[in-house]
Amino acid sequence: MAEAPGTLEGWYALHDFRSVNWMSLVDSSDNLRRDVSVASESYLREAESVADSVEGASAAFQILGHKADLLFLHLRPTLEQLSALEQNLNKTSLAGICSRPYSYLSAVELSLYEATARGGTEDESALMEQPFVRRRLFPEIPADKPYLSFYPMNKRRGESVNWYTADLDERRRMMRDHGTVGRQFTDRVQQMITGSMGLDDWEWGVTLFASDPIAFKKLVAAMRFDEVSAKYAEFGPFYTGYRLTPESLGQLIRG
Repeated sequence: MAEAPGTLEGWYALHDFRSVNWMSLVDSSDNLRRDVSVASESYLREAESVADSVEGASAAFQILGHKADLLFLHLRPTLEQLSALEQNLNKTSLAGICSRPYSYLSAVELSLYEATARGGTEDESALMEQPFVRRRLFPEIPADKPYLSFYPMNKRRGESVNWYTADLDERRRMMRDHGTVGRQFTDRVQQMITGSMGLDDWEWGVTLFASDPIAFKKLVAAMRFDEVSAKYAEFGPFYTGYRLTPESLGQLIRG
């Protein structure tokens, strides 16, 4: 049996997508639109302040296209805290005019492939104290990179190739080469990798942040020609948008 790689985990992550019934909102009274706007601002402001936890981060994004209108992204130490954020939103008047087309539950992850190569040790306790590991596992949602691209993905298992039967050293080599491609974009794109095996339908989620959305196109195109992606990667739907402040979320609702 092929050897399973180790991973380090940080905060849990919830990508909570919502679609707004805009016609219902347009047809509603001024008072209702104002109530929804105020409730939306209040919810996001409290989530961003991490009022429910001493750790974590939250942000909202306006999503372009038909797949969703809004994304509420939450990072927290426990599933219970994520659940509270989810339920608090469900109790607002905003949720009353929304459907929920998609959500994704995962945990921020760093593979030991990369951690041991960069950290110079296989001691997980020592690795957890290294600054680059903590930045990866407990990330900020960068205010200076307001554009977001999110997609889930799997590694292929079947037909002509199977990632999960490949030799560990070979997987380590391919992931090292894969990381080399990604690091070419370090100054333009901040990447958050979350693992969802046993938590959700896909195996990983990739969340990218940038100040110029063209960087997403350049990075993903470069990655597609990397051996790991070209041979083994299966990609889910892509969601792209830009960050909202509590005030701009309220203005969006008020129209």
